[in-house]
Amino acid sequence: MKLITFVIPCFNSSEYMKKCIESCFCDKDCEILIVDDGSMKDNTYEIAKEYETKYPNICRAIHKENGGHGSVLNVGIKEAKGKYIKIVDSDDWLDKKLDLFVNKVAELVNSGVEPDLFISNFIYDKVSEKHKKVMQYRKTIVSEKLLTWDDINKFKVGNYLLMHSLMYKTEVLKKSKLVLPEKTFYVDNIYAYKPLEYVNTFYYIDIDLYHYYIGRSDQSVNEKVMIGRLEQQYKVTYKMIDDVDLTSIEIINKREYMLNYLSIVITITSILSIRSHDKMWLDKKNELWRYIKNKDYLLYKRLRYSLLGIFMNLPTALGRKISEIGYKIANKIYGFN
Repeated sequence: MKLITFVIPCFNSSEYMKKCIESCFCDKDCEILIVDDGSMKDNTYEIAKEYETKYPNICRAIHKENGGHGSVLNVGIKEAKGKYIKIVDSDDWLDKKLDLFVNKVAELVNSGVEPDLFISNFIYDKVSEKHKKVMQYRKTIVSEKLLTWDDINKFKVGNYLLMHSLMYKTEVLKKSKLVLPEKTFYVDNIYAYKPLEYVNTFYYIDIDLYHYYIGRSDQSVNEKVMIGRLEQQYKVTYKMIDDVDLTSIEIINKREYMLNYLSIVITITSILSIRSHDKMWLDKKNELWRYIKNKDYLLYKRLRYSLLGIFMNLPTALGRKISEIGYKIANKIYGFN
């Protein structure tokens, strides 16, 4: 068994994938799965095969029909031979501190310490900004110690665990029966949410590891692009609501964290609907909140009467304008678009 499987989803990625692949090489027995999601416009798969030929004990090239980011992660999880899985999107890259991170993981595993989840920091490598925002968790999570949910302090808005900060134990992902929807963007929210049902132990390595490249006009997290893909945002949101029964989670801190994370996703879906200025999406937003109310009234009350829930449901055009102003302020502070 390898120590870590780095899964690199690629789609027409020939321009930048080499930087990503090269950044995943380390001095331990790890593997790099380069998964080509049916690229048609460039030589993505040929580049993947070059790496497989040059580094047959490290790199594996996998070609599949186009199915979107979720389908690539499904294949990566199925094919992984590593004890842990780290997802690295092909336009992102890992820091030169990777060896420090991997050596620490190896040291722990060799001593019999195998947490369900490793957490590290990530960097918003935003195109338009010289100062790069680093998402660190040292105020919430104690580093260099095996932890449970009882050891986790309350996460602040804008400081939640995203896919870039996570490295799950492979057996945890398989136990969670995670199957991400195909041809759908924003499935990383499901990836950072559903498996937590089966995560009971953590280990935080306080290293700025992952460079999250953000700011291209065609990127999936560009606000205009997200509004254009609201249908997929709703698909992911409904799946998160349906896939996890929060009332069945007995560990209080785990339930609270997952509830708050779900609240953030619902808020984003709602504010994008408001920002669209399209009656159809405003109606869809109201339908979503009615769905939550009918499915789980206690969940609805908790979400609806939270500060975020109140702001997302202010009546009249003036109320929606206030919601947009609040969103712009939060975006300025946290830089999530």
